[in-house]
Amino acid sequence: MTDMKTWIAQYLAGVQKALASLPQETLAKIIDVLRAAHRDDKQIFVFGNGGSAATAQHFICDLGKGASDKIGTRFRCMSLNDNVAWMTAIGNDYAYADVFMRQLENFARAGDVALTMSVSGSSPNLVKAFEWANAHGLTTIAIVGGARGTLATLAHHVVVVDGQHYGHVEDAHMCVAHILAYAFMDNPEIAR
Repeated sequence: MTDMKTWIAQYLAGVQKALASLPQETLAKIIDVLRAAHRDDKQIFVFGNGGSAATAQHFICDLGKGASDKIGTRFRCMSLNDNVAWMTAIGNDYAYADVFMRQLENFARAGDVALTMSVSGSSPNLVKAFEWANAHGLTTIAIVGGARGTLATLAHHVVVVDGQHYGHVEDAHMCVAHILAYAFMDNPEIAR
C-alpha cells in the first residue's frame, strides 16, 4: 500500500520542479505582449482542452475582471471555451479540430493575441487554431509541457514547463496564468 505522506511529498516536489523551470524572461515578454494588446485595444483569445480549458476560463476571469478593475481600463479578452452551444455545433457539423479556429474566424483580427495551454502541445484543435492565427496576423502564445509538441514550433512566444506529469504541468500552467494576470493587478501602473 502506498504511503500517502510520501506520495504527497513526491507530488509537491514534482510541482516545485515544474515551477522552477518557468522561463522568467519569456514571461516578462508575454506580459509586454498583453500590455501592448491592452494599449492598442486588441482582443486576447484564450483556449484549451480539459483542465487547460478550465485554466483558460480562470485566466480570462482574472484578466477581464481582476486586472481590468485594478488598472481602471478594460482588457478585451475572452475564453473560446465558454460557448458550449457553439463549440458543440462546430464539433458536430464540421469537426472537433475546428472548434477554436472557426470561432477565431468570427472574432479575430490582425494584431489580436491567441494564447493556449496544452500539456502535450499537439492537440489538433489547438494546432489548427494556431495555424489560422499565424496566417491571419495574430500574435500566438503557447504554454506547453516538456514534450513541447507542434505548438512550440508554431507559437511566437513559448513557455515550456519542464515535466510530463499532467498534474504538475497543469499546476504550473495555472501559476503562469496567475503571473500574467497578477502582473497587472499587483502593478497597475504598467498598463499606463
